[in-house]
Amino acid sequence: MSFPGDLEIAQNCKLKHINSIAEKLNISSEELDHFGKYKAKLPLHLISEDSVKKNKLILVTAITPTPAGEGKTTVSIGLTEGLNKIGKKATVVLREPSLGPVFGMKGGAAGGGYSQVVPMEDINLHFTGDFAAVEKANNLLSALIDNNLQNKLHSLQLDPRQIYWKRVMDMNDRSLRKITIGLGGTGNGMPREDGFNITAASEVMAILCMSSGIGDLKQKLGNIFVGFTMDKKPVFARDLKAEGAMAVLLKDAIKPNLVQTLEGNPAIIHGGPFANIAQGTNTILATKMGLSLSDYVVTEAGFGADLGAEKFMDIKCGYGKLKPNALVLVATIRALRHHGGAKKEEYNTADIQRVKKGFENLEKHIENCRKFGINPVVAINHFPADSIEEIDFVIGKCAEMGAKAILAKGFAEGGEGMKKLAEAVVVEANSDSNEFKPLYDWSLPVKEKIEKIAREIYGADAVNYTKEAEGDLKMIDKLQLGSLPVCIAKTQKSFSDDESKIGRPRGFVITVREFEFAVGAGFVIPILGEMMRMPGLPAIPASEGMNIDDNGIITGLS
Repeated sequence: MSFPGDLEIAQNCKLKHINSIAEKLNISSEELDHFGKYKAKLPLHLISEDSVKKNKLILVTAITPTPAGEGKTTVSIGLTEGLNKIGKKATVVLREPSLGPVFGMKGGAAGGGYSQVVPMEDINLHFTGDFAAVEKANNLLSALIDNNLQNKLHSLQLDPRQIYWKRVMDMNDRSLRKITIGLGGTGNGMPREDGFNITAASEVMAILCMSSGIGDLKQKLGNIFVGFTMDKKPVFARDLKAEGAMAVLLKDAIKPNLVQTLEGNPAIIHGGPFANIAQGTNTILATKMGLSLSDYVVTEAGFGADLGAEKFMDIKCGYGKLKPNALVLVATIRALRHHGGAKKEEYNTADIQRVKKGFENLEKHIENCRKFGINPVVAINHFPADSIEEIDFVIGKCAEMGAKAILAKGFAEGGEGMKKLAEAVVVEANSDSNEFKPLYDWSLPVKEKIEKIAREIYGADAVNYTKEAEGDLKMIDKLQLGSLPVCIAKTQKSFSDDESKIGRPRGFVITVREFEFAVGAGFVIPILGEMMRMPGLPAIPASEGMNIDDNGIITGLS
């Protein structure tokens, strides 16, 4: 008998009413903003800073992934089930999925197998409308920019050649990356080049995730850098009086969403920025909400630890005054085979020699985690093709490094298969030897912050800057942004800026091509290589396999 698919498992789950999930967190149903029977929004006044400081925060990250990902979300959900199985009050706090990958090739982001959050279809589709609200707020600012170009009476004298703000939509559509707008005569606006990013790449999404409340949200939205005037003066969203109306569109989106796991435990899902170009983690408000309502919070950061975890520690923790108590580093045998030289068609073929060679990638990530003052627990996300020899090798090598590695069987067994991992994580979360510290001080010059990350986290020998990047650094000084943290945009496929350098590359130099300024979100973005903000669909998109019957039952969603 074949193993059931994710959608089949999710559809066979008997969901509890969201009121009963809220009861587990001691929340009255009267406090909830209901979205049907199984989804609700939580009011911000439930956040308690005293509880945030007292309770335990567990960050799930991963080694450098294969294109399919290594299952951080599945492990995060399974670990939460395991913690509840061993008698702990635990909540998982995750990002919301983007529709682009859902209909493209990566699938959804609600976990997998018997470690999922539900209702899976709703979460992977429109959910509670947060992405739509971010999209509308972003595009309102775009409309105000073009209206100001058209309106001579209240013109800011924007230079149409130096507008950096783009429109967004939550779908993969390569045709919209670079477009020309305002054609068809003067009544249709001023012709200029523009383009679309995917909604998850919008700075409005990043701002939503970094905000501490409505007032902070408005201030951050007002700080969005739009472009320059004809006489080279910077223009911000506040100059267009945009922040109030943008915040109005986000009035519900700012509230975290409550759903449940397959085993009926609480799950908070909120926000969804990319990790290779933004901070790659859920909202500060969602994380604090979880810590206010439960003793243990399991959360994740996107892609490998060199991206998501570094940004979580150095950016999110700084703004949110958060302090992780434990780190879970997800590894898969297939990823170690990949880093040992296996081709895609060989990922599921046992090969101890490739695992031995690929282990150096995991080794570097373990070293990096310790630079933040925390000894990681390695979760080996189990796949049927993993051999005992390969698993034992990884466990033994991690032990030699002083790190506990545990087989995680949450996909196949749910919480029952994660109890050992949960027990190990509780020990680390309560260990006096773990004391979180950020990698760098924000007050350092921008180049020093970048070099610190490049040398210590990536393992680079040096950092080069193009002529354009050097010019951007002068603009950073002019705009007085030098004290902001850096959110490096680079490939998720390698420690380096060259995705072909798998494993643990050595003797390389990274190149900063240019900078972007996420002034509202509160960081500067050094860009390494070409970063894709509007993906395209594959030759055979996942959407081709999706359907819905006369009874409203969805098929083909993953």
